[in-house]
Amino acid sequence: MVGAALSLVSGAMPLPASESIKTLFDAVFGGWFEQPMSQLAPYQQVIVLELRLPRLLLAICVGATLAQCGTVMQGLFRNPLADPGIIGVSSGAAVGAILAIVVFPAAWGAWTIPTAAFVMGLLTTLLVYGLAQSSQGTSVLILLLAGVAIAAFAGAAIGFLSYFADDQSLRELSVWQMGSLAGAGQANLWLAFVTMLAVAFAFQRRAGALNAMLLGEAEARHLGIAVERLKLELIVLCAIGVGVTVACAGIIGFIGLVVPHLVRLTTGPDHRALLPLSALLGACLLVTADLLARILVQPAELPVGLLTALLGAPFFLALLIQQRKRWG
Repeated sequence: MVGAALSLVSGAMPLPASESIKTLFDAVFGGWFEQPMSQLAPYQQVIVLELRLPRLLLAICVGATLAQCGTVMQGLFRNPLADPGIIGVSSGAAVGAILAIVVFPAAWGAWTIPTAAFVMGLLTTLLVYGLAQSSQGTSVLILLLAGVAIAAFAGAAIGFLSYFADDQSLRELSVWQMGSLAGAGQANLWLAFVTMLAVAFAFQRRAGALNAMLLGEAEARHLGIAVERLKLELIVLCAIGVGVTVACAGIIGFIGLVVPHLVRLTTGPDHRALLPLSALLGACLLVTADLLARILVQPAELPVGLLTALLGAPFFLALLIQQRKRWG
């Protein structure tokens, strides 16, 4: 709540907290009062309602979705180092976005880049999943290796396309790769909100089956879980969730890696509690990171993905050291 309130009043133009909150009340309950409560000038109300509030809500939706997808990936692979990008969706989405920026920047107007990012992210995930298929089912090891290979290929494709991009395209490309919530608007906010609710509902319905998967695939089958179907459903849901977040906000790393592990340390591995709490912490973390990105270098702002990387990378290294000690 504190971070949300600060995000409404902080930025290149600081605004009084009390008046910003009154502006929100006027927007929601304005018809109930004869006089508006807020004393902010009209342009200041526009800053609150049309710039900062959509950005705050988009940060909540994106952070919650990424954290839940990371929780599912770590549970599915039974590995705390797994994150949503491991199935190639982020790499594929980045290639799609850069293709849109460099090759056909105005094909569908404002939806060109998000559409290309989402479609390529989903296709890449399906390709990785297809490569992992065999007569014995889906191999988790091959799935991981295929994701690494696709990510390497995507990196080469990004470098190749970047080489031919002009200065304006390169700037847009760099902002996209580092993630930004500056493009928050009504359309992508609704898309992110509906996606967050849909994947949260779908994941929660499968929380019990995901708990069974922690025992191993053979044990899950003995408990009556359709393991192959569950894998496909969870991977496709993660691809949709991450694909939409990348389409709306670019590539934002470490939320899906750090948040589930932190929550698991306090609540244990039960996904019935782990999923909603991860969503809550993921939303809080991204709201905080976006707030810092806006106030650290005023009047300019840092890409929010840069802040999440700075916050998440030390934690990731500590996690690697902990895993090394555990493995001897």
